[in-house]
Amino acid sequence: MSGQLAGLVAVVTGGASGIGAAIATALADEGAQVAVLDREVSGADPRFAAFGADVSDRSAVDAAIAAVAERFGRIDIVVNNAGIGAQGDIAANDDDEWARVLSINVTGIARVTAAALPWLRNSPAAAVCNTSSIAATAGLPQRALYSASKGAVLSLTRAMAADHLREGIRVNAVNPGTADTPWIGRLLASADDPAAERAALEARQPHGRLVSAAEVAGAVLYLVSPQSGSTTGTFIEVDGGMAALRLRPVGT
Repeated sequence: MSGQLAGLVAVVTGGASGIGAAIATALADEGAQVAVLDREVSGADPRFAAFGADVSDRSAVDAAIAAVAERFGRIDIVVNNAGIGAQGDIAANDDDEWARVLSINVTGIARVTAAALPWLRNSPAAAVCNTSSIAATAGLPQRALYSASKGAVLSLTRAMAADHLREGIRVNAVNPGTADTPWIGRLLASADDPAAERAALEARQPHGRLVSAAEVAGAVLYLVSPQSGSTTGTFIEVDGGMAALRLRPVGT
């Protein structure tokens, strides 16, 4: 630990559990003061300032970000990690569900970052990192709505990077593969054969296992740290090689 984020204030949405909690921990371990925004903050690490907010509600987001700024006097880093999953092909979800998922996974990023912009513009080390997914770059079965939302996150990331580069704000994304998260845990629990489903999810990633939340957090830490000062408008894949590698089956 180098304390490379000492003196900086970071906001992590969806930071009370799963990947978000791992990200918040990684940033705090490097010296950042961390505020987590989540719909349910009762399980948040007590080291972090916790603010209840639904990223699909602009007034709630605006109030939470204002409260963070009032408490700490600055905002330097925003990690837009809050998101929800969706299953099925294009016919599996109605219009209301499409609107709900896109509002949280895509527009939520815009809401949170827009609310934080006045403070980011005044930061000497402003950085934003958005959580996308392997689903943005690889066609996965039964993930139409989720894939559409995460593809939009990548496009939005590049547009944000272009808009705010000359204001001193870097914007990047992280693309996790199938990660060992509470959502995946619920997905496995609902499967007819949870053990077989887990084995299938592990096998489709070339390194043969689920991605850990800490591994995703490590990539986010790099993207928001001073070490990546010349990196903007791009993404890091943390997917065990799933997006780019085509390994032959073992034994062939």
